[in-house]
Amino acid sequence: MEGSVLMLWRYAAILLITLLTGCASTGDWSSDVPTRQDPRASNAKRVNLKNQSVSDLYAPSSNLWIRIRDGFEMEPMNTPLEIEQVRWLSARPDYVHRSMARSSRYLFYIVQEVNARKMPTEIALLPFVESAFVTHAKSSAKAMGLWQFMPATGKDFQLTQNVFRDERRDVLQSTDAALDYLQRLHKQFGSWDLALAAYNWGAGNVSKAQKRNLAAGLPTDYLSLKMPNETRNYVPKLMAYRQIVLDPKAYGIVLPDLENHPYFVAVDVGSDIDVALVIKLSEIPEDEFHSLNPSFNKPVILSNANQQILLPFGHAEVFQENLKKYTKPLSSWTAVQVTKTESVEQAAKTLGVDADTLRAVNGIPKSMRIRAGSTVLVPKTSQRPGDISVALAENGSLSLDKSAPKNCAKGAKCAVAKSGKGTSKGNSSGNNAATQHKSASTGLAKSAKNVSSNASSSTPKTSASKGASKIQ
Repeated sequence: MEGSVLMLWRYAAILLITLLTGCASTGDWSSDVPTRQDPRASNAKRVNLKNQSVSDLYAPSSNLWIRIRDGFEMEPMNTPLEIEQVRWLSARPDYVHRSMARSSRYLFYIVQEVNARKMPTEIALLPFVESAFVTHAKSSAKAMGLWQFMPATGKDFQLTQNVFRDERRDVLQSTDAALDYLQRLHKQFGSWDLALAAYNWGAGNVSKAQKRNLAAGLPTDYLSLKMPNETRNYVPKLMAYRQIVLDPKAYGIVLPDLENHPYFVAVDVGSDIDVALVIKLSEIPEDEFHSLNPSFNKPVILSNANQQILLPFGHAEVFQENLKKYTKPLSSWTAVQVTKTESVEQAAKTLGVDADTLRAVNGIPKSMRIRAGSTVLVPKTSQRPGDISVALAENGSLSLDKSAPKNCAKGAKCAVAKSGKGTSKGNSSGNNAATQHKSASTGLAKSAKNVSSNASSSTPKTSASKGASKIQ
């Protein structure tokens, strides 16, 4: 009898929470807060700190892996290549565990987006293949982020790449763009296998391969096309991860516990705020902040760039409470546009700032001059008190020239190296987005050489290697 009364009280408590929050009854974590300027509104749960409380959010709890398995739709190939990839992964449980642990920050959001678009949940596993869920992964071909966007492909999907941020690394924006891209490719080719091949190799290359097969009277499906080894192994790699998730025990793999609720909350930025201050007020480790917010290139987050700060679910409320009590300036940096080409020392003198500070915060190597029109970050002063403008936030770029040799006589024509992009490396255009998308991992066998057994899952490291990122 006592147990029955206890159960009734539990049900009553659950019903009360449901009525108070309004979101528990559906389990739908799509955003109900309208975004400002960006038409590609992210569906992360968002909080406007001026009129909402983080503590009002309620998280339903169940197993995310079950939700992922329930959404599988792609048919296994059961080819020797797929079997080989499964064997490769099952022989390296430490590598799999590290990437699975990293994925725990992002998978709920990605699965939510995939479900909303009615895509197979195998697609949510694609960052395992692309980047091993390393947000700052960079390939030798300059592909970046979880989804490994090339510069030109990123531009095609309106991912900002400037001196302040690179949205190819942004968790929300890059996921949105990658799923847009995959849906476009699926509509073009009619199958997920071919869409994935085009995501890796380029739609133009897949179309050409199909035309060659048609001319030869051959089938035009994924397995029948002649393609590079990286693309040939691409879908089998994804199917291998599918098999691991479907039946981890069969392969000696232990999946981390993942609850079916958001890991992070997206907080709108109302005023420019220093990265260091966000870390302090949210009371999280620095590397945890950068794992969730890898797109920021500078030590300040801009209110005029329509940016959000991602914070772990529990720490978002801590940040909100601490921010209310904080009375000092939120930002110590602003930005200016350099009016003439000059050395760092000359520019520092003109701007009234320390030369070493100017060089360090803007990532300017020694013996380089700042070209006219460049945007540089400088400390705020009473003469420069305001937030960074919309124009600079959206279009800021840094271009550099090599300084003239010291022994060059005044007035003489001395050779100076051509200008190069500085910290805004995303401003140069590459190959057409429709013809190339380069993955960070060019082969599981090649990646195996780069796996360190001593790597920590919380602080993954990447560095460019020949054709692949070194992902630990």
